[in-house]
Amino acid sequence: MNKAQLVEAIADKLGGRQNAADAVDAVLDAIVRSVVSGDRVSVTGFGSFEKVDRPARYARNPQTGERVRVKKTSVPRFRAGQGFKDLVSGSKKLPKGGEVSVKKAPKGSLTGGTAIKKAAAKKATAKKAAAKKTTTAKKAAAKKTTAAKKATAKKTTAKKTTAKKTAAKKATTAKKTTAKKATAKKTAPAKKATAKKAPAKKATARKTTAKKTTARKR
Repeated sequence: MNKAQLVEAIADKLGGRQNAADAVDAVLDAIVRSVVSGDRVSVTGFGSFEKVDRPARYARNPQTGERVRVKKTSVPRFRAGQGFKDLVSGSKKLPKGGEVSVKKAPKGSLTGGTAIKKAAAKKATAKKAAAKKTTTAKKAAAKKTTAAKKATAKKTTAKKTTAKKTAAKKATTAKKTTAKKATAKKTAPAKKATAKKAPAKKATARKTTAKKTTARKR
């Protein structure tokens, strides 16, 4: 059966030959594109299509028997599903009329581009979440460091201010002490001079008393 015969076989079920041709083309296009991009297309009960890489190797030319080096290449591979194998081997009977009884594919069994894209999207989301957590942690650490630096700077400034105030107080106290000492020095000579004048007054008083006594005796 070729493609045209396949279209004719399903034309009645799809409402016409054009609809059948479009359906076959769409299915084949989706399978080819997925396999070429490296995805695996699996249909439960029918089989799977996948891309297989073959390493470089040596082979023989069947016509000449000459040894030839074959380059590394990739080839498509189809693996029949168990239901398909059972029908071909005869362990299961093919129904006479109607569609072939193939197990319905459960959700997630069609592992074409859609499933892989979803998995890639989940991984990308997980990476973004991890990146956000790392960035948040870095920002938090930076904030803590900045806060610690500011607190240290404030403490240092407070200590400097306190030291300046203490130095100013000491300077003021020293000035006051010096002023008191200077005042004491000035006051001491004045007291001594006053003390010297006091005996002179006493001598004058004595002389006055002696004169009065002399006058009386006369």
